[in-house]
Amino acid sequence: MEAQKQNTSTKKVESKVRGIKNAFLVIVACIIIAVCIYLFLYGDPSNFDPDSHRPVNLLGTVYEGGFVVPIIQGLFLTVITLAVERWFALASAKGSGSIAKFVENIKKALAKNDIAGARQLCAKQKGSIGAIVDAVLVKYDEMDKNTVLSKEQKLVIIQDEVEKATALEMPSLQQNLPIIATMTTLGTLLGLLGTVLGMIKSFQAMGQSGAPDSTALSIGISEALVNTASGIATGAFAVIFYNYFTNKIDNMTYAIDELGFTIVSTFSATH
Repeated sequence: MEAQKQNTSTKKVESKVRGIKNAFLVIVACIIIAVCIYLFLYGDPSNFDPDSHRPVNLLGTVYEGGFVVPIIQGLFLTVITLAVERWFALASAKGSGSIAKFVENIKKALAKNDIAGARQLCAKQKGSIGAIVDAVLVKYDEMDKNTVLSKEQKLVIIQDEVEKATALEMPSLQQNLPIIATMTTLGTLLGLLGTVLGMIKSFQAMGQSGAPDSTALSIGISEALVNTASGIATGAFAVIFYNYFTNKIDNMTYAIDELGFTIVSTFSATH
């Protein structure tokens, strides 16, 4: 039992953050799904008057929005898909317990100079935070046993390990967030494009000779407003998800920085 405990305490903690590596395929797949919805749901003949071929409900009006509609809705599906992916990825990076409690327990272990106990806490926490702190504790233990380097050199090496371990984990945490950030602007711009196209149809109906076609005019305005709403919804969801996940990453980074500072300070105070 003692040997098993020793093996557990010396086993290196590995981060197992999983995520979608190729966001381009997600975008393509979502646009394909949106095109199918556009053609077979919005474009269903039951949504149009059989004589005039004009829309009789909202689905038909959305269909009349043209090629912009499936693109905007494809981007909206992309935002939702990548948001779900990031939620699972950051939950995995966070580990199995509370970050605040993990930080507190690590500080208590370091105060007792219990490096093995601190590493066991990392193994229990898992995720990116556990892996980073464990890597720094391994370097701490190496410097503790080193009799050649000076104290200042050891402190620099431990600090470098904190920065190195953090830099290795950050890409996996921030993966796909730039895509979501791009959707905040792209969705709004495409919604504006759909709005302009709908207004063009409205002005064409007004510019016809004779009395303006009030039905065509109302349909054009409806198309413009539907595209506006779709674009704003896409941009709004993208902003919300991006800020939410960025805040979660900032909290993890703060915890890592706090523990890194604590480890360096503990080494400086005890050696």
